[in-house]
Amino acid sequence: MKFSIGLATFTILLATAIVEATWLDAAAHKRHAAHVNNARDVAHRAGKRCKPRPPGQSSSVHHANPTPTHPADNSPPNVPTKDSAPKASSEKPPVQTPASEPSGLIRVGSGQCGSPGASKKVTKLSGPNGNIDWINCGITGGGWTPPHVEIKQLVTVTLASARHTAFAPCHDNIIATFEKYGNIHGIPSILLASFAMQESSCNPSAVGGAGEQGLMQITREKCKGAPGGNCQDIDFNIRTGAEFFATLLAVNNGDIFTTIGKYNGWHHGMTYSDATSAANTHCCSCQNNLDYVHQFVNGWLQGMDAYDAGLGKYFNLERCHQ
Repeated sequence: MKFSIGLATFTILLATAIVEATWLDAAAHKRHAAHVNNARDVAHRAGKRCKPRPPGQSSSVHHANPTPTHPADNSPPNVPTKDSAPKASSEKPPVQTPASEPSGLIRVGSGQCGSPGASKKVTKLSGPNGNIDWINCGITGGGWTPPHVEIKQLVTVTLASARHTAFAPCHDNIIATFEKYGNIHGIPSILLASFAMQESSCNPSAVGGAGEQGLMQITREKCKGAPGGNCQDIDFNIRTGAEFFATLLAVNNGDIFTTIGKYNGWHHGMTYSDATSAANTHCCSCQNNLDYVHQFVNGWLQGMDAYDAGLGKYFNLERCHQ
């Protein structure tokens, strides 16, 4: 009888300890997820190039359900990859799954660039909107001839679902302004927000090397009519960037890959040599970021920090920051 009582008591104490440990682990995870620092370390461009790298910034984004991936390196011969390119810092963090994983894959068939090679899980080289070699079709050959893809064919999450993860640097009034002009132009607000993250880390005060201004890094000639001459005014800056993007999209017959690339200075027929021609000049960061479109559509549009996840294979701007 004494043995039975002791065993029951031990069982109750053990169960209590397990419940308490589980609760403490959940609480710790919640606290960890709440402390998100999304400061960027970026030097990318819109329109004209040569954006500065914000000094002294680091990044630490925590995504839900981390799933490290290690895709095979299928880069073309003689094209630098992350492993062969000079490294500015220690190894990049593993790829994370998006906070709100989208369902489905990009809705296009095979064409002159072959199969999209899309994957539901985002990897360094692929994601729901296709493989980087498909997106960059022709860059390592005769010149960039991207597949024609329209916005309605893209797989994206909503800006609201990624508001407190990848887009945490964008304050509430900035998010509201993306939604305002997204509605006006019939553009998903996450597209506009993705330009801000890719170009300025959602910093309204950012100034590029050629004088590009604010969140959307708009060029000087687009600053005419800014209130009080302040081209960094949030409403004016986002409105101008949205109008420029909408105009580009119309000119390009709705081709979203072409439009995203051109916002960053890409052009049809651009080769690897064209994009990296400034690498050994005084303006190394004037290169085109060859991972830009992939980072945009398979990173930011999936609610994922494309830089923290290390998306891409060229990393041709890393040498500029050594």
